[in-house]
Amino acid sequence: MPRRTSRTALDRLRTPGRLTGFLKSASICVLIAGLLSPLAQTASAAETAAPNDYCGGQCSDILPPGQNGNATLAQILLNQAFGTQPDHAEDQLGPYANLAKGYPTLTSSTINTFFNDASFGVPSDQVASTLSPAGRTDVKIVRDKKTGVPHITGTTRYGTEFGAGYAAAQDRLWLMDVFRHVGRGQLTAFAGGAPSNQGLEQQFWRNAPYSEADLQAQIDNAVAANGARGQQALADANAYLAGINAYIDASDSGRYFPGEYVLTGHKDSITNAGTIEHFKLTDLVALASVIGALFGSGGGGEVNNAISLMAAQERYGVTKGTEVWESFRERNDPEAVLTVHNGESFPYAGKPANPQGEALPDAGSVSTEPLVHDPTGTGADQSASAASATATANALTSAKRGMSNALVVSGKYTASGHPVAVFGPQTGYFAPQLLMLQEIQGPGLSARGASFAGLSMYVELGRGQDYSWSATTSGQDIIDTYAVELCQDDYHYLYHGTCTAMEKIEQRNSWTPTTADGTAAGSYTMRVWRTKYGPVDYRATVGGKKVAYTTLRSSYMHEADSIIGFQMLNDPDYVKSPQTFQSAVQHINYTFNWFYADSTHTAYYNSGDNPVRASGVDAEFPVWAQSAYEWRNWNPATNTADYTPPSAHPNSIDQDYYISWNNKQAKDYTTAPWGDGSVHRGNLLEDRVKKLVAAGGVTRTSLVKAMADAALADLRAEDVLPDLLKVINSSTVTDSTAAAAVSKLQTWLTAGGKRTETSAGSKKYADADAIRILDAWWPLLAKGIFEPGLGTSLYTAMQANLPVDESPSAAHGPTGAHAGSSFQYGWWSYVDKDVRAVLGESVRGPLADKYCGGGSLGACRDILISTLKTAAGKTAAQVYPGDDVCSAGDQWCADSIVQRTLGGIKHYNISWQNRPTYQQVVEFTSHR
Repeated sequence: MPRRTSRTALDRLRTPGRLTGFLKSASICVLIAGLLSPLAQTASAAETAAPNDYCGGQCSDILPPGQNGNATLAQILLNQAFGTQPDHAEDQLGPYANLAKGYPTLTSSTINTFFNDASFGVPSDQVASTLSPAGRTDVKIVRDKKTGVPHITGTTRYGTEFGAGYAAAQDRLWLMDVFRHVGRGQLTAFAGGAPSNQGLEQQFWRNAPYSEADLQAQIDNAVAANGARGQQALADANAYLAGINAYIDASDSGRYFPGEYVLTGHKDSITNAGTIEHFKLTDLVALASVIGALFGSGGGGEVNNAISLMAAQERYGVTKGTEVWESFRERNDPEAVLTVHNGESFPYAGKPANPQGEALPDAGSVSTEPLVHDPTGTGADQSASAASATATANALTSAKRGMSNALVVSGKYTASGHPVAVFGPQTGYFAPQLLMLQEIQGPGLSARGASFAGLSMYVELGRGQDYSWSATTSGQDIIDTYAVELCQDDYHYLYHGTCTAMEKIEQRNSWTPTTADGTAAGSYTMRVWRTKYGPVDYRATVGGKKVAYTTLRSSYMHEADSIIGFQMLNDPDYVKSPQTFQSAVQHINYTFNWFYADSTHTAYYNSGDNPVRASGVDAEFPVWAQSAYEWRNWNPATNTADYTPPSAHPNSIDQDYYISWNNKQAKDYTTAPWGDGSVHRGNLLEDRVKKLVAAGGVTRTSLVKAMADAALADLRAEDVLPDLLKVINSSTVTDSTAAAAVSKLQTWLTAGGKRTETSAGSKKYADADAIRILDAWWPLLAKGIFEPGLGTSLYTAMQANLPVDESPSAAHGPTGAHAGSSFQYGWWSYVDKDVRAVLGESVRGPLADKYCGGGSLGACRDILISTLKTAAGKTAAQVYPGDDVCSAGDQWCADSIVQRTLGGIKHYNISWQNRPTYQQVVEFTSHR
C-alpha cells in the first residue's frame, strides 16, 4: 500500500488539487478563450539606474521556482491541462537544480549560469516593463527580462512602499491571502476543509491564538516603544497596504486576479461577482506570527523532556537515570561544531547546580489539551483526527524546522582580500515560493533580496549598497513551560495566590466543497484557554495536585516588534559597519543567527529576546507558576521581562570563518532542540570550509563548491559509517550477504558518500544499492544498539525528543519527505560516540554507558552484522514504499524535491540537494 507521506505544516497545505474532474467536465478551450483578459499592465521599457552599488558585479542570488507566483484562472487551467507555465513561474528551477551536477566544473565565469546577477538596477536593454502603479508619479516598478524581479524606485518614502506593496500583490496575492487566514486560524473557511488545511490552522493557532484586539495591540505597542522609527514603520506599513489594495482593486476590475479565487468560490468567473478582501494592518501581524512560529521561535518540549527524564529514572534510578538523560541531552557537548569557534563562552540555559521549582508530572498523568471541539461532518472523521494529532505534535515539539546555512570567510583568507559569503535561508520548496525577490530604492531605503510574501515592505535577507546579510534559525530557548495549579474547577488557576479564571479564546470554522477542494461539508470550533503564563497545552497532576501546563514564549504578543530591525537593515544611513549591523539585528526578537559581509569585514550575531530566568530554574523542564520562578521583572500584562544583554548573545566580528547549519552557536550556549553533539550536519560545512581557509585563496567559486558538495553528502555515510565499518571489519566478514553489503558501502564511501545522479537528469543514483542499504540499516542499527540497554520505554520516550533519522526520503519528523532539508535531527552523535567508545577510541562527552553489545566489541559487531543483513535484504519498494508523488521503489523520486503547491500552478520535481532555498553569493569590492 502506498505510504501516507508525512509533511510539515506547510507541506500539508491543501490548495487547488481537484481540477482533473473539473477539466473533464468543461470545454477547456472554450473556457480559456472566454477567460483570457489582460494578464498584466504594460508600459514602455526604460532604464533604471544602479545607485551606489559597491559589489562590482560580484553579487549573485537565486530563488526557485520563479518570481511570478500569481496565475489567472486561464493560466491555471492551461497548466493543469497542458503543463504550460506563466512567464517567470518556473524559470529559476532549472538553474537551481543544475548546480547539483554542475558544481564540480564551476568557474567564476559560470557562477551566473546557476545564479543571477544581483547588482542594483536593470540595464536598459534588459528592461521588460516599467509600471507606475495606480498612476502614481513618485514610484516606478521595473521588471527585468531574465527573471521578472521587481525593481522598485521611489522619489518619496510613501510612494516607494506603495510600490513594494503593489509588486508583492502582483507576485504573491493568493499566497498572502492564504497565510493571513492561516495566522488567524481561518484557513478551512477560506481555502477548504481538507485534513491538511485543518492541521495547518490548528498547529499555528494553538501557539498564537490572537484576537483582533491582540493583533492591534501588538501594532500599538511596537509603534509606541520605538519612537520615530516606530512611527516610520507604521507609515511604511500603511503605504505598503495601500499598494496591495490598489492591486486588488485593479486586478478585480481588470479581471486578472489569481484564478484560485474562482476555484475556491470567492469569485465568479462569468459575472465577476464576489470579493477579494482588502488587507489591513492586523493581517501583517497575523502573517508575521506564522513566519515567526515556523522559523524563529526556539524552545518548548519541556513536558516531553520531563517524560523522558522520568523514564530514565525509572529504568536506572534517580541518580544514574539523570546521568543517562543528561548524556543524551548533550547540552554543552565538547565535540559539537560551533559557529563562534574561538573558545569564547556565552553561558545560557545551562544546567543549574541546584535546580529550583521543578514541576514534573506524576507518571502517566499527562494528557494533551484538546484544541478541537464540537466537530461535524469532515471535521470529525478519521482523517481529521489524524491531522489534528500531527498538528498537535508539531506544535509542541522542540525539534522545530531549523534549516538554512551560511559559509562566510574573512578577507584574510580569500584570493581578493575581500570577504566571501555563500548563505541563505532553507525555507522549504513551494509553488509559489514563500519568499519573493525585490529591489527597493527610495528615501532611507536601499536593498535587494528576499522577503516573506506579504511582509516585503523591507528586504529581510539580502544586500544593501556595500554589505550583505543573511540568517539561519538558531533555536535557543525562549519558551518556558509553567505548571499552573488549578482551583475551583479545570478553568481556574492560582495566580499569586488568587483563584483566577482562564480566558477562553475560540474560532469557529465551517466549509463546503469547492472546485479546488472537494472535501465534504464540515465544521469545528478551535478553543484555547489562556492564562497569564500563556496558553494551556497539557493537563496533568504534580504530587497529586491538578495542574495545567502552559507555554510562555518571549515573542508571544510581540511578533510585530521585529519590524524595526528589518527597517534598520534596509537603511543605508544606519548600517555602515559590522557594529551597526549587529545593532540592527539586536532589534529582531526572532531566534536567528545573523551573518554579515562587506568589502573588509565579516560579523555574526545571535538574535532573540532571551529571558533572564530566576536563579535555579532549569529551562529544560516545567516549573511551578509562582513568582519565585517567573522571568525576572516579568509583566504579564505586556509579556515583557528582563532579557539577556546583547553582549551575552553569541557574537563576533572578523573571525577567520563562520559556518552555520542550525548547529550550536558557541561554547556554553544551550539550544532547545536536541542533537548538538559530535556529528551534526554543520560538520559537513565546517570540514570543507576549514580546509579551504587553511589553504588560503578562497574565492566565490571555491566556496560555492564547498556548499554544493556538502549539499549532496549523506551525513551518516561521511561521519558515522567509517566507524561502523571499523567494528564490522575488526574481524573477517564470512557471511556472504553481509560481505556484499559491506563491499557496496565501502565503495560508496570511497567515492565520497554522496547521493548524486549517475549523470544529470538520469534520475538514478550512483551507488544506489549502498544508499538503499544505509537508508534501511540506520533505524535498525540504532534500535539494535540502544533499545536493549535503554529498554523499550526509555528508547521510545527519547525518540519524542529527537527522531532517530532524517534521510532525504524520510516521511517523518519536522521536515517530511520531498523537502530538501535533511540530516538536521537524528541519532548520529549517539551512534558515533557509542561506537567509538566500544572501539576504545577517545570520546569527549561520552554517553553514560556503552550500549552497542553492552560495550563488547564482538557483541557490538554481531548486532551490526545482523541488522545489516536484514537491511540488505529489504527491497527498494520496501525502503521507498511510494507516495502521492512517487511509485514504490523509485529511490531518486523518493529523495527528490517537490515544489509543494500552495496555488494552482504545478512544477516538476528536481534531484535532491540539501541547500538554502534562497541563496546569495557575495564578494563586495569596495565600501562607502
